[in-house]
Amino acid sequence: MGKFSIKNLWPYLAAIVLFIILGLTFFSPVLEGEKLKQSDIVNFKGMSKEIADYRDATGDEPLWTNSMFGGMPAYQISTLYKGTYLKTIDKIFMLGLPHPVKLVFLYFLGFFILLLILRVNPWLAVLGAIGFAFSSYFFIILEAGHNSKAHAIGYMAPVLGGIILAYRGKYLWGAAITALFLGLELSANHLQITYYLLIIVVLFGIAQFIESYIKKELPHFFKASVVLIFAAILAVGANISNIWATWEYGKHTIRGKTELTSEKENRTSGLDIDYATAWSYGIAETFTLLIPDFMGGASGKAPSENSQTYNELKKVIPGQQAKAYLPYFSMYWGKQPFTSGPVYAGAIMFFLFVLGVIVVKGKYKWWLLSATILGIMLAWGKNFMPLTEFFLHYVPGYNKFRAVSMTMVIAELTIPLLGILALKEVFDKNINKKKATKDLMLALGITGGLILFVIMFAGALFDVSAASDSRLTESGFPQSLVNALEHDRVSLIRSEGVRSLIFILISAVAIWIFIAGKIKKEFVFVALIVLVIADMWTVNRRYLNDENFETAHRVDNPFIPTAADKQILQDTDPNFRVLNSTVNTFNDASTSYFHKSIGGYHGAKLRRYQELIDHHISRNNMAVLSMLNTKYFIVPGQGNQPTVQQNSAALGNAWIVEEYRIVENADEEINALGNFNPEKEAIIDQIFDGQLQDFNKNNTDPEASIQLTSYKPNELVYDFKSSGDELVVFSEIYYDKGWDAYIDGEKLPYLRANFVLRAMVVPSGEHEIVWKFEPAVYYTGGTLSAIFSVIILLMFFAAMGNEMKDKLKPLSKK
Repeated sequence: MGKFSIKNLWPYLAAIVLFIILGLTFFSPVLEGEKLKQSDIVNFKGMSKEIADYRDATGDEPLWTNSMFGGMPAYQISTLYKGTYLKTIDKIFMLGLPHPVKLVFLYFLGFFILLLILRVNPWLAVLGAIGFAFSSYFFIILEAGHNSKAHAIGYMAPVLGGIILAYRGKYLWGAAITALFLGLELSANHLQITYYLLIIVVLFGIAQFIESYIKKELPHFFKASVVLIFAAILAVGANISNIWATWEYGKHTIRGKTELTSEKENRTSGLDIDYATAWSYGIAETFTLLIPDFMGGASGKAPSENSQTYNELKKVIPGQQAKAYLPYFSMYWGKQPFTSGPVYAGAIMFFLFVLGVIVVKGKYKWWLLSATILGIMLAWGKNFMPLTEFFLHYVPGYNKFRAVSMTMVIAELTIPLLGILALKEVFDKNINKKKATKDLMLALGITGGLILFVIMFAGALFDVSAASDSRLTESGFPQSLVNALEHDRVSLIRSEGVRSLIFILISAVAIWIFIAGKIKKEFVFVALIVLVIADMWTVNRRYLNDENFETAHRVDNPFIPTAADKQILQDTDPNFRVLNSTVNTFNDASTSYFHKSIGGYHGAKLRRYQELIDHHISRNNMAVLSMLNTKYFIVPGQGNQPTVQQNSAALGNAWIVEEYRIVENADEEINALGNFNPEKEAIIDQIFDGQLQDFNKNNTDPEASIQLTSYKPNELVYDFKSSGDELVVFSEIYYDKGWDAYIDGEKLPYLRANFVLRAMVVPSGEHEIVWKFEPAVYYTGGTLSAIFSVIILLMFFAAMGNEMKDKLKPLSKK
């Protein structure tokens, strides 16, 4: 980047200003005080309501919530960890920009930093940053509300930059940048994106090792690797509370191994195969990297009023009524259950990527090409099971994550990166013009020829029928209407192909004019920046635009209680559960905003609770629902309005059982719930048999009582009275990695009953029983996080000072 001078700063400052302007312009409603409405954030407000209320009232973290799925840790919902000083640095990087502008700014800034580290011209780095940031998927996830995912994506590139610096011999500076940005990457709290970043890093490490071996520089390779491992340890340490808690919790969720023995062919040590691969990118769908709406666009995209489908529909349904039926017809013909839009890397950026494969030499080409291919093939998921099953069964950690289509983020980073490195070669002052022209024409021939082939033979090459088409004929629509829909899909492929081809041709001409010596490279930079914006901006506006914004008040208050909610809220009992069947019970958090819900919305439910849903709750097992203290049901009533039904059999917060049944394993435990009376009997796994050896069930008190006297999400207090020892079942979810039980202040063991609940033997007498959620991972981890965060910051500023000292040396001699 040259020696330091004030004059040399202006391209970088101009780039930052341009990034801000682009973000504010794309999301211009934020300038009028409006906010982006995001479905996942709406659900977040529901699932985190109890947590937020407790935090506001007490200033403390509850760490647990009973508002959904019967009760679960708050780690992956909303927890403010102690000692996370890197959060302050995170806010500085986002410059106080409004949401979601700040996340897009991170896209820009992170990739810009990586390209500068790779010694790319600042204006070329601006082009690359725009090409990366405007990848369609990165905007689609903002529309959906995947903010932590977007946040983590923003820090992927600078982590790679730090690693590259270290292997270049800048050990301190590389380690400092790696530690800082990896720490920020982890603090964004989307470990799936971080895992995919790790895949990219491992592939780079292999490429670097091969180069170091060939050049006989292995000592340097190992020295840099040790430095980077130290940096990674610091980054993990700065986020140890969250990582430790997630690791501990993850083993007990659907991302951990089941104890059930059924469906072995579908099991892994993490997520079940069908669940992990439900969202798999189609093999043909990969064309969307180059042709945006190749697969029809979003699954909710309907044919236009100028379509053949609409003309055919008007023959079946005359008049204006035909327009109302258009939304029933989807242009999407891919294999995913649904999609909000394609993964489009940009026609120009894809063309430049192909150019990069031709002109870039050495480790960077092979690293980025192999990462691109692997990322795409992994995204195919169930459409390419040999590779998918290998990774799910044998690659550590891979089976902990769902939606394998997300591995496309690897290609979305590597495609523009190799493309910009290609331009770096092309714009080199020592370029061989004849060879450069030949390489340019070859890249144009490959990408342009591929698009022309698709345009000409789309109807013959691809089966554009969709699973939803059969439902149209089953509903009585004629086959001619389905044929018209398929015709429109082919027409869309061709029109989108023409669009991509035009952008590629114009960009190729601009580059060729430079190679021919007819224009300065700065003008080509500007032209390419304008072309990339024109290409990718307009595609993104299809899926995220001003219509996605609403007034701040409506976004901040997404839930309005129904008459049924208001009726239930009149109940003064502090702790009961509600099952709402008027919404998607297990994929909706609106009920959790007002009540403690049997359902909810979360991608990491406790494994046993999910199995309880699958085996019993979804089958309306009233014994199970009653043991979960499901006091109210919200069901569709007259006019489909939510109506309340009370469950008189709900067992309350805790009860004393007369009998217990010991079972051998988890299979017997969950099956026993299909035929038992939870009020009288407890089902207990044999692993807890030792706690029952001294319990005499024939010496109980028929007048015994237990009552909840105080409720907090992380502390429950009961009054107990009995003249004999009792086996008490608590309608609270069992999780022994934090919940402790105290009788009159003495910590005592407890056991699991009925597959998911807590139970304990309580001695005779009058006692106060207190349950406290006090996970060591939170309290111990907070101190460690603070220590490691300070070390990272000290190392970063020391390294930066050292770099500045080197830059300023020439100035001090003048």
